[in-house]
Formats: sequence, structure tokens, C-alpha cells
Amino acid sequence: MKKEILTAGFVLFSLSLPLKASAAFSQFNVFGDSLSDTGNVFTFTQQGSPTGVIPPSPPYFQGRFSNDKIWVDYFGDAVGLTPTLFANLGSTVPTQGINFAFGGSKSGQDNAFIPGAPGVLAQVSGFLATNQKVDANGLYAVWGGGNDYLFGQNPDVVETVENISNSVGLLAQAGAKNILVFNLPDLGRTPIALRSGNSPILTAATNAHNQALATSVAQLSNNIPGVNIIPVDINSLFNRAIANPEEFGFKDVTTSCVVYNIVTNQVLKTCNNPNDFLFFDEVHPTTNAHKLVAETALAAIRGKSVPEPSTTFGMLTFGALGAAMFKYKRKQLAVTRTKSNL
Repeated sequence: MKKEILTAGFVLFSLSLPLKASAAFSQFNVFGDSLSDTGNVFTFTQQGSPTGVIPPSPPYFQGRFSNDKIWVDYFGDAVGLTPTLFANLGSTVPTQGINFAFGGSKSGQDNAFIPGAPGVLAQVSGFLATNQKVDANGLYAVWGGGNDYLFGQNPDVVETVENISNSVGLLAQAGAKNILVFNLPDLGRTPIALRSGNSPILTAATNAHNQALATSVAQLSNNIPGVNIIPVDINSLFNRAIANPEEFGFKDVTTSCVVYNIVTNQVLKTCNNPNDFLFFDEVHPTTNAHKLVAETALAAIRGKSVPEPSTTFGMLTFGALGAAMFKYKRKQLAVTRTKSNL
């Protein structure tokens, strides 16, 4: 298997810097896609996207693909840690961790829509390129795979799960002791799948992915001494919210508040009551759903099952952000692609 190493952007700032101790963890590092992106895509597109800043604000909130804060924000508030955006590494010292997540990221090296932007495995590889031994007291979150199935050509469950597992394994081998690993919600239940008629295919892919990921995570836990790999079962929680929306405070779990043309970067419709919806747009959850994601992750760390409210809808990121959008930023991102055997 080939891997591409994201090198630039990590050189100046090593997480061996003095860290502020907060809660039980010294730092919070996040690897993923738009469900975890607190502003990386937004920051880069402020500097010259041909279609304007992505996602547009309003109705999207301060670079998040939602109507307000996302799970990373709520979780960070709970543990007292705020990760620095990867996009801001040139001006901010990351004393509490880094959020590497990019809207559009696939599970491996690439982004589904943005040439040069890193996939989840590339995010982890780039981080480790300058932090060969990571902080054992830190918390690491890995969440990805949805874009492979929603927007990939001939997606391969084995390859997708391998990418996520390799991301987790690399972190563990480098010294990470506490790693959150999120599974996928039923992608066939998202509004984009329901509208397109692809629900059966996406549901089957989700189920196969989650089964393989659970097996792989269990093997990693057995094979790497001392690592605490913490599964976060978003799939069950999402299904529970779909089945019992009133218990979770939702009135609509099949359609979305916003209709967004992701090709032209135009919002075609919005609503006045977004938090009545599970989905803010056809692939991203509302902030109330993100609160439940954060609660689910916190409960997983405590080793408890989550009470009735817990849901999210998973690894989706806005499609068709456009290849042209990131051409202007490729030098600034300074992505070096180095191929080697994994």
C-alpha cells in the first residue's frame, strides 16, 4: 500500500512544546473530515476561492458545516482543551492540540474534492512526520470513511477500513495511549441517500464497514500493549434517534433544513427552525445533533453506555467543493507527496 506524507505545516510547530494540563488529557488532536472540521476549509477559502468562502456564513456557523458549534467544540469545552486549526499553524502555537480535519477528506491520502488537501491517513502521517513520539497523555480522535462511500469511485470497504485502522495503529505505535475511533452511521438514512435512491447500497456499505472496523480495532487493542482504543458507536445512536426522534428533541430526521448547491456554493433554501432537524443539510447534522455526538464520545471514555439522547450522522463532507478552489492554495499548503510502502 502506498502512502503520501503531508510534511509542510508541521515543521515549525512540534507538540513537544509545554502543554497546559486540562482534565485528564494534556492535548486533544483530531483527524477527520467535515464533521470534525472547525474551520480549515473555511480559512483557506477566505483567501481566494472562485466560488466564495466555503461553507457560506450565514447560514453556516463560523467555518463549521452546521448551524452552530460541532462536536469538537462541545467535547473540547467539556475537557478544557481547544485544538488549534491546522490552517492557523503559521500564526498560533498549538499548546492544546491540533485539529487536522478537512471537509472533503477521504480515509486515505486524498480529499474527495480538493486536490492537495490531506485525507485522514495523510493527516496522521503528516502529524507523525514531526512528532515521531507523541504525547502519551494526549487524546486522539480518528473519524473518517463516509466520503469514500458517498463520493468515491468504486469504494472498497477493505481499503477504507485499512486506512482508518492504519491511522489508529500509527498513532498507537508512536506512543498514543488514548484514541477515540468513531464508526459510521447508516449512510443510507441520510437525506442525500434517500433523495438519490442509493439507500440500500449505502446501508450495505455502512454495515460492512462497521463490522470490519470493529474487528480491526479489537485486533489492534490486543496487539499493541497499553493502548486504550475507545470505540464510539455512532451507528447505534443514529439509528436510535431515527427511530425515536422526539426523545432526542427532533421533529424531522429524514429531510434537511438547508438545501445547498455544493457545485456553485449557493444556499437555495433554509429554514427558521434548524434544531428541529437532525440534518442541517443533506449530509451534515445540526448543532443539537453534534452535542449528542460529544456526549456519546464522553460516555465512551467513561466506559458507559449512552442514555437515550445520542446521535449523529457521520463522516460526510460537502461534495464538489471544486478542484479549482484549492489550486490557489496549493503552495501555501505546501503538500509534499512522498510515496513509500505502508
